[in-house]
Amino acid sequence: MDGDVEPVSLQTKERRLGWGLLAPALLWTAAFFVLPFLAMVALSFAHMEGRTIVHGFDAGNYLRAFSDWSQLNALINSVEITLTVTVISVVLAWPLAAIIAWQVPARYQRLALLLAVLPFWTSYVVRSYSWLLVLGKNGVINKALLGMGLVSEPLALASSRTATVIGFVHFFVMLLTLTIYANLIQLSPNYARAARDLGAGKWATFVHVILPLTLPGVITGAFVTFVLCIGDYITPQILGGNAELTLPQLIMLQMGRSGNFPMASALSVILMAVVTLVYAGCSRWLRLDRL
Repeated sequence: MDGDVEPVSLQTKERRLGWGLLAPALLWTAAFFVLPFLAMVALSFAHMEGRTIVHGFDAGNYLRAFSDWSQLNALINSVEITLTVTVISVVLAWPLAAIIAWQVPARYQRLALLLAVLPFWTSYVVRSYSWLLVLGKNGVINKALLGMGLVSEPLALASSRTATVIGFVHFFVMLLTLTIYANLIQLSPNYARAARDLGAGKWATFVHVILPLTLPGVITGAFVTFVLCIGDYITPQILGGNAELTLPQLIMLQMGRSGNFPMASALSVILMAVVTLVYAGCSRWLRLDRL
C-alpha cells in the first residue's frame, strides 16, 4: 500500500516543481504580452471623438481598414514586399548554404558562417543608411553605371520599393543561410547515392530527395523572414520613403500624426492576424522536434 502512495506523491512533487519553474515565464508572458495584447484588442474597438478616445464595441476601425483604399493598400504593399523578399532570399540562400555545407572544407565552414553572419553585427539603422548611400543618385551603383556609359542619367533606385527589397534581402539571406545550412549539414550523402543507384539524375535527386529533406529549414527561415519583414518599420521608412506606405509605417502615422490609437490598434491586430494565418499554413514544418 505504501508502495502505491510513494510514486503518486513523487509525481505530485515533480509536477509542482515543474509548474514552479514554469511560473516566472508564464507570469512574464501574461504581464508583457497577453495583457497588453488584450488591451490593444479592446482599444481597437474604441473610436475617436475629436482628440478623445471613446471606449466601446465599434467595429468601424476594421471596416475602414478594409474599405479605405489608402489603408488597404498599405496592407497589400506590406504583403507584396514581404513575399518578394522571402522568395528572393530563399532562392539566394539555398545555394549559399549548399556551398558552405558541401563545397567548403569542414575546417573552414565555421569561418564561412562567421563571414555570412557579419551583417547581423551591424546596426540595423546604419545598414539601412549604408544602402541609401549606395543606391542614391550619387551612390556607387549610379556612378558605376554612368562611368560605363550604360545609363545617361542616374537611376531612381533610392526611396523606392526596389531599395526596400534590396535592404531586406541583404539581411535575411544570411538568416536563411543559417537555417538551411543546419538542415544540409545533417543530410547523409547516402540519400543522394541511393537515389542515383535507383536511376535518378541530379535534378530528380534534388527535387525529390534533397529539397524535401531540407524543406523544414527552408520553411522555418522563410517564416522568420516573413514575420520580421512584414512588421519592420525602419527599413521601409529609410529606404522606401513615404511614397509607398507599408502597414507598420501607417500604424506609426496613426499614432504620431493623427493620435488615433484605436485605428493603430486595429491595424496592429490585422497585422498579427496575417502573421497567424501564415503560421497556420507553415505549422506542419514548424514543429519543435524539427528545429
